[in-house]
Amino acid sequence: MTTTGSGLAVRVIPCLDVAGGRVVKGVNFLDLQDAGNPVELASLYAQQGADELTFLDVTATSDDRATTFDLVTRTAEQVFIPLTVGGGVRSVEDVRRLLASGADKIGVNSAAIARPDLLDEISSVFGNQVLVLSLDIKRSPRTASGFVVTTHGGRRETDLDALEWAVEATSRGAGELLVNSMDADGTKRGFDLELIRLVRACADVPVIASGGAGAVGDFAPAVHAGADAVLAASVFHHRELTIGEVKSALAADGLTVREVGEVGV
Repeated sequence: MTTTGSGLAVRVIPCLDVAGGRVVKGVNFLDLQDAGNPVELASLYAQQGADELTFLDVTATSDDRATTFDLVTRTAEQVFIPLTVGGGVRSVEDVRRLLASGADKIGVNSAAIARPDLLDEISSVFGNQVLVLSLDIKRSPRTASGFVVTTHGGRRETDLDALEWAVEATSRGAGELLVNSMDADGTKRGFDLELIRLVRACADVPVIASGGAGAVGDFAPAVHAGADAVLAASVFHHRELTIGEVKSALAADGLTVREVGEVGV
């Protein structure tokens, strides 16, 4: 039986991009449209058998931060699967408050690019199991690998080679890599399998594949390419696919999944 690189069950993770207390979704992070109430969607996905949930505050301004803390608390009171929260995390204190609000893991992106020491600080205080590095990656001829790290929803390219940054981040304590293809995001044409393979080859921590899921057949290839978990948003929000359908397709492909109600798989 084929399993993930970690030998554990493949995790299926719905992603809720949140702005102003609502779930939003667009294509390549543009033209955002309302997709529902985040707590209601989180509860629905948990009932369907989601292994984890990811909340990303896509506006991530200080004005929205109070909304995010409240949202995390309300979700954690109703949903009892691991919750990762990211967007606008800039300090150890931000992490502390989110964990106290009910988050299990914290995603960081732009702040770590601006100040890589943040990764060392978070992992040293809370452990690397709490720290998820979110990588918004685009194809680019400007880097040796052909992939560059971006910020601001993919609209600004950095000078960081995506693979080099993944290696540095894990050495600084990132315990998991959320690899989001900005080229594929929202297109529903499938995950960027080349990108997943390259990150898997250089990373010794779990890899979450993100960006491009459009059909049940898109998920297993991402796992075979090296992903330990698969993440999607719009196909779940728009009721095009259910968690159960995705897990059935993964299982039919010989991959291990946790069934609804199973614990510790």
